Amino acid sequence: MRSTTVTATALLACALLITILPACSQSQQEGTSRSTPTTSTASPDDHNFARWEKQIAAYEKMDRDNPPAEGGVLFIGSSTIRRWKTLAQDFPNHHVINRGFGGSQIVDSTHFAERIIFPYKPRMIVLRAGGNDIHSGKSPERVFAEYKAFVAAVRATLPKTRILYISVSPSPARWADCDAYQALNALIEKYSRRHSYLDYLETYDMVLGSDHQPRPELFVADKLHFSEEGYRLLADRVRPLLPK
Repeated sequence: MRSTTVTATALLACALLITILPACSQSQQEGTSRSTPTTSTASPDDHNFARWEKQIAAYEKMDRDNPPAEGGVLFIGSSTIRRWKTLAQDFPNHHVINRGFGGSQIVDSTHFAERIIFPYKPRMIVLRAGGNDIHSGKSPERVFAEYKAFVAAVRATLPKTRILYISVSPSPARWADCDAYQALNALIEKYSRRHSYLDYLETYDMVLGSDHQPRPELFVADKLHFSEEGYRLLADRVRPLLPK
């Protein structure tokens, strides 16, 4: 009797959990009218670092003309960082450096670290990347391995620098990637808990409305990049995690 009661209770709990937390794949089916995501047809191994050379060279020229002070907070990663035009206003108590380059993946930040990370000797690195990686066809496990390689590269040269990873979050344009996003976030969050020099910021829930779909007002017309309101929410979450 006790075994039957426990089993029944467990089944009821599972049913309630499924009702309260709808699966990402289920939400995809219900929300396909919002957008039809496009998955990259390129192989994840077809990586061209040269495509960023012009942008990296431009950053190097900026550094020669106006060298940033050491010990600041370096924001690096893909378009979420590159398009964050209000960094200085959002974090007025910190010397912030924006070295984002749109469309980039984690491996790009690692590849160009000697040119746009190490010279600044930042107190903290804020990394937002991983979405393009997943969209290119890479598995969460592979992207996680590339994140660990990024951390190792930074630690080898800047052992006192903290790294804050801003999780990937869904958008209407790439809603089909949300399961992989959640898997990647879980891997990096667990890894971050085991290392005192790593921080993890969850933003997945930040963009979802009561219907468990991305909130349209948080994105610009392309349904991929954050709007001003999206950046306001993001800044509010990042602020408490920056160095005191």
